[in-house]
Amino acid sequence: MIATYRELFAAPGTRAFTLAGILARLPLPMTGIGIIIMLSQSGGSYAFAGAVSATFVMTCALVSPQISRLVDRHGQRRVLPFVTVISTLGLVMLSLNSLWWDSAWMMFTGALLSGFMPSISAMVRARWTAIYRGQPRLQTAYSLETVLDEVSFIAGPPLAVALGVMVRPEAAMLLATLLLITGVAALLAQRGTEPPRIPLDVTSSNRSLIRLPAMRLLVMLMMAMGVIVGTIDIVSVAFATEQGQPALASMVLSAYALGSCLAGLLFGALHLRAPLHHQLVFGGLGIALSTLPLLMAGSILSLTAAVMLSGLFFAPTMIVAMSLAERAAPENRVTEGMAWLLAGLNIGVALGAAVAGQVLNYGSAPQGFYVAAGAAGAILAVVLYGFRHLGNTASGS
Repeated sequence: MIATYRELFAAPGTRAFTLAGILARLPLPMTGIGIIIMLSQSGGSYAFAGAVSATFVMTCALVSPQISRLVDRHGQRRVLPFVTVISTLGLVMLSLNSLWWDSAWMMFTGALLSGFMPSISAMVRARWTAIYRGQPRLQTAYSLETVLDEVSFIAGPPLAVALGVMVRPEAAMLLATLLLITGVAALLAQRGTEPPRIPLDVTSSNRSLIRLPAMRLLVMLMMAMGVIVGTIDIVSVAFATEQGQPALASMVLSAYALGSCLAGLLFGALHLRAPLHHQLVFGGLGIALSTLPLLMAGSILSLTAAVMLSGLFFAPTMIVAMSLAERAAPENRVTEGMAWLLAGLNIGVALGAAVAGQVLNYGSAPQGFYVAAGAAGAILAVVLYGFRHLGNTASGS
């Protein structure tokens, strides 16, 4: 397995843009929780902090595909500096407002501007696609990127919490700003691996990729998967609190990320012969069935095992979905296609956390996992209904 990933970095410049991508993707998971910590530590209510954070998350989800579309048309070097400046302005506005101004509308404006943060995951995947298009190594590259996404969401929120609580309330936001500027600058410095701009077909370039049936199905799949992630995040915390061991919630969530990372790394080293749409059905079925043990968990230990099992199916399914998106999108719009899937995932995470939170207000923690079970049903419906459409995409027709 190590040799497989070592071969991946044989292409010049791959190590450099991967390291730059690691830096530049950390601000996204840091900012959402960083806003909540900053405002709550500064005396604001959790409800207000959550609303401001939700504004940032939803803006990212809705705007990132449009930014990626501009990148496909004009190139990373021309678009990323512009949107990074807008996002930086928003992050600075949030920090300064927390320090001195204390204005609600300035907070929401700052969150809105911060949401112009580019989808670095999509940018890096586009570089891998340009290098290894049509080769088995591309799936390995997507596997690596999925694992790095997981690692960023493992490391980012705890880092933001530690800075906001132990240093200053706005410290996490300031570090996220610095990482965004540094990471994007380092990525853009790697000119040799920037995907070439391919002339766009004027008749098709004005239509969003979300209009493609296969792309809609994949985005709906990612939204349903995100609902499961968001549900596990919030219900695990509530479950551990009900058990009188709130500190162990981090162990539960780490088990989910660990299972996903290990499965993603292993999957990337395999070269399966099954068509991608068959692999997606198996992955969707695995995710759906793995939600059932969540409903039966009665202790922290059993919940940790159930969550790890669920995580084992997440990364491989996401990798296959990204591979299908690469084939569904025109060659000159791959970045936009990747961004739509990542946006769907982020929307699903926010939606899952919100719905599960409402369930927790009226019921026990285990009942919150019924939200995940509902999303599992949606996943099965998508992969089974979309089998033919995604089969045509997998075969390149």
